[in-house]
Amino acid sequence: MKVLVIGSVYPRYHEDAEVPWLRASIAHLKKAGVDVQLLVPAYKGLKSHEIDGVKVNRFRYATANMEHLTGEEGAPSKIANNPLLQLLAVPYIISGFFMCLSICRKWKPDILHVHWPFPHAFIALGAAKLFRIPMVLNFHGAELLLMRKKKWVRPFLKFAISQAKAVFANSSFTAGKIKALRNVDVEWSPYGTTLGKADNLVSAHSITDKFKILFVGRHIERKGICYLIEAAKYLPADQFEIRIVGAGDLTEKLKAQAVEINHSNRETEANLPFSCHSEHSIEDAKSKDLDILPASIIFTGKLSSAELENEYRNANVFVLPAIVDSKGDTEGLGVVLIEAMELGLPIVASNVGGIPDVVVDGETGILVPEKDPRALADAFKRLAADPALVERLLMGARKRIAECFSWDKIVERQIKVYERVMTRH
Repeated sequence: MKVLVIGSVYPRYHEDAEVPWLRASIAHLKKAGVDVQLLVPAYKGLKSHEIDGVKVNRFRYATANMEHLTGEEGAPSKIANNPLLQLLAVPYIISGFFMCLSICRKWKPDILHVHWPFPHAFIALGAAKLFRIPMVLNFHGAELLLMRKKKWVRPFLKFAISQAKAVFANSSFTAGKIKALRNVDVEWSPYGTTLGKADNLVSAHSITDKFKILFVGRHIERKGICYLIEAAKYLPADQFEIRIVGAGDLTEKLKAQAVEINHSNRETEANLPFSCHSEHSIEDAKSKDLDILPASIIFTGKLSSAELENEYRNANVFVLPAIVDSKGDTEGLGVVLIEAMELGLPIVASNVGGIPDVVVDGETGILVPEKDPRALADAFKRLAADPALVERLLMGARKRIAECFSWDKIVERQIKVYERVMTRH
């Protein structure tokens, strides 16, 4: 079986950390005996190349210095910051369209697997029709957010779905959004871990005098980091420590917020550097519960793999305080939660987006309402006080990963879908 995977981004060189989940997916498809190639845009003139023994076909769509529409922070964010980049969309689609035709004419794939269907379904559609190759679409949520902001995208997505022989979604949350757009069968296809063997980390967390709370991710609004920082007010400094790994557009504002919480008298929340108020902020600011020295908040910046491994090793809990942000965006799945589970950490996360697919409250972790710093703090205190609860959640997490987030099982289900649509086509 030959599969051409089409998308917007893929690692540019062996050490590149772009879309590790897609790279892992391709590796496991190859391991299962599937012959795979990729079709993705060039990045600053990058030509076609190989990664992990898989051919990565790069289509050019502009001069080298302008070929940065995708990659790094992603096209939607780049276009939001520079609307002129939208002008690249037309040559992007046209160039990808003709390269897809060329690859399909020569290589003759059995399946076209399209990630981020807008606009990539329209890159694949000509080849799918001309060479009668089944096209399957894989949604990750970003396309549906784009549809909310740009209404004209809606009919294009509805049409693309009507042309697909199967539709994948990374979470039940994303699947629900697809079904609301067009009532079709949607296959749940989540991510597995992108880490290597974690046996050396599980149960290896150091016992220290402080309960270490770990966040890893980009510093963007939907991650809800400001609410984690606010939760420090309810956590005694001699017992808890919050460690924030990563970087992003909000890093400096978050650091300023942390300084405000750690060094002010906290009589009011009015001086926070940006809006991050829970519905209880003003009331809580006057509460006697805040007459404690708040937990320290440490920003590590971006880390190497070895340094990140050490953070996991020394943490006591992993947190993803995600929110539905001001653009309506939220976590499609939260693959970082799966990785933290595999590394033997209990999870505290917000009950939004696709997170409940991973974190079943009271079974594989603790879910809390979004934008609720006190609920976050209470969850951390529960875990710190109850080692038996931690062990029970870790057992549930291991079972959940084995049943739902094993790459072998994910790819096995994916191949069955490929075989079904090939038979019907």
